[in-house]
Amino acid sequence: MGTLAVVALVGRMTALFALLMGVPLAFALSEHDPAEGAFLKAAGITLACGVAMSLATRRFRRELQPRDGFVLVTLTWLLLPAFGALPLLFAIPGLSFTDAYFEAMSGLTTTGATVLTGLEKLPLSVNVWRCFMVLVGGMGIIVLMVAILPLLGVGATNLFKSEAAGPMKDQKLTPRIAETARGLWATYFVIATACMFAYQAAGMGWADAFMHMCSTMGLGGFAAYDDSFAAFKSPMIEGVAVLFMTLAGVNFSLYFLVWKKKSAWVLWRDLEARTYLFLMVGSVLAVALFLSAHGVYPTFVESLRHAAFNVVSIATTTGFASVDYAKWPVFAPAFMLFLCSFATCAGSTGGGIKLIRSLLLHKQAMSELTRIVHPRAVRPVTLGGAIVPTQVMHSVLAFMLIYGSVMVVVTMLLLFSGLDLVTAATAAIACINNTGPGLGEVGPASNFQGLTDFQTWVCTFAMMLGRLEMLSVLVLFTPQFWRK
Repeated sequence: MGTLAVVALVGRMTALFALLMGVPLAFALSEHDPAEGAFLKAAGITLACGVAMSLATRRFRRELQPRDGFVLVTLTWLLLPAFGALPLLFAIPGLSFTDAYFEAMSGLTTTGATVLTGLEKLPLSVNVWRCFMVLVGGMGIIVLMVAILPLLGVGATNLFKSEAAGPMKDQKLTPRIAETARGLWATYFVIATACMFAYQAAGMGWADAFMHMCSTMGLGGFAAYDDSFAAFKSPMIEGVAVLFMTLAGVNFSLYFLVWKKKSAWVLWRDLEARTYLFLMVGSVLAVALFLSAHGVYPTFVESLRHAAFNVVSIATTTGFASVDYAKWPVFAPAFMLFLCSFATCAGSTGGGIKLIRSLLLHKQAMSELTRIVHPRAVRPVTLGGAIVPTQVMHSVLAFMLIYGSVMVVVTMLLLFSGLDLVTAATAAIACINNTGPGLGEVGPASNFQGLTDFQTWVCTFAMMLGRLEMLSVLVLFTPQFWRK
């Protein structure tokens, strides 16, 4: 009965997903591009499947139980990319289901890794759909965290608290979850609209502005050109991207609170947001000085321009590129991939382990060092003046253990399949952290097209694990989950 109740809800979500295909369909109709039929067909199939699932299980609808929620989250993220792949399959000749599913999963998980080339030659509506999936996936994961996870019991609530910063740790944004979700969507929509107008004012056409706004706000990195942002050759456009990528890497709950309290002080007093800002500025300056010292660019200003764009892009797990940074001295791209593992804030649209976990781990390490010198000292981990509960620290430590284990397993599977060490390791980092480009064969000047089907599926599953923060998926593989 529980599974059927989950299927009923997934059916309704699938039907809603079909309606979202109306956005690229509108572009197709306005441009009279050849993908018009592909979107009509895909939307019809998706809507029919969603309605069929919902009607067949409508008498089993009930309030979700803790186990149901985990099944729902995983099943949704497995099924929606399959439906999201349909327009790509119908519109792009010769595209395999494996590659289409990878592309859709990459969009919805806001990874931005692609297997497609010749993006400029694709119908406009196809590129719109790719980028729009990033926008939907970026906010979708926030809504899932806020609206679904609190219903899953103490464990999931603590998982949420281990990520959230500031007021979000101890109080709800609003008394009702639905009101909170609407508030976050409104915040997201307002900033996204500002981003689109800023891109247009900087020199993009409206279609380009819409597509790259979607990828920027979702921190997904899909572009309408093979050369990504290098195609525009515009410092002004790059500056707009840097600004809004940085904004999207902050906890959106804080923006909501800024609007409610009419004070920007909320942002500054939040430790995670403050650390994030210093980390971005410091990292950009460090890489710019490094590039300048190595004579990569003739002037420091040019070094600063390319460092600012590409460091912020990779650190926030967006994945845009303005140059082939893989040709920089190896420290710079390696440092950028290191940043993408933890730099973004909880509640943002970015991937990785999140900065709040890194701060808690640092505080825990310092506490242990103090205890070595002073065995009787009591130094609990605190955040924002409040003591962090022991169970939250246990949750963080368990997550980090699983994160490291998954990273090793994915890397070893890719090595086993024949990839070289640099490609395998950086592909694992890029997919699990939902960053997009890695190095080697999957670097910024190439993509994931050269991978075998096995390698593509490994990377696809890694993207989903990373976006759902692993625990929500891996708990399904434990014997305890299935015991009554």
